[in-house]
Amino acid sequence: MQECFSNFFLIIYSLIDAKINGYKCEPYREQKIVNMRFGFILGLFSLAIVSCTSNAAVEQSSSPVEQMSPIASSPASSPIALDSESSQVLKTGMFASGEHPTQGAVRLVSQDGKFFLELDQAFTTSSNGPDLVVILHRSSDVLGSTQPPAFPIQEGEYVVLAPLEKFSGAQRYAIPDTVDLADYASAAIWCRQFNATFGAALLQ
Repeated sequence: MQECFSNFFLIIYSLIDAKINGYKCEPYREQKIVNMRFGFILGLFSLAIVSCTSNAAVEQSSSPVEQMSPIASSPASSPIALDSESSQVLKTGMFASGEHPTQGAVRLVSQDGKFFLELDQAFTTSSNGPDLVVILHRSSDVLGSTQPPAFPIQEGEYVVLAPLEKFSGAQRYAIPDTVDLADYASAAIWCRQFNATFGAALLQ
């Protein structure tokens, strides 16, 4: 800004000097040169004014930005835990392989007055069989009470909970209220179409 004012005063001085010198020149031979010199300096004077005005505007517009304090970003909202009654584990078991390799843990749980059969994350069975279902079986030794290699089971010895959702990983199956859990000792993965037991687990 100070440099602009210095240039401004220098140009004013040049204008005055040009006029004075113009009066000293011969009126006819030098008048054209004087007018050109005066016009050129006047143009510089106009540019100096525009330049100073622009610099002042830039300084005014930039000052608030420099003085503005940074805005702190709001922290992400933490998830709100929903109040619910935790499930109670009643019985657990480990799968033993039947017609096809089957492994993992299973448990019988109670939550909000309902009963569920849960397979853990380590559960896995074969994807070869069609129409696989999850069942509860009356026997405490499903595989030992039948014959390999298919380990077929008898009608009336089991209740079907639902079709198997996936061949591996954690999953949960609701147990109907009409099922008396006292009548069933084991859980099993059963191929309904070919009456083949893929795996079974004693619940205790």
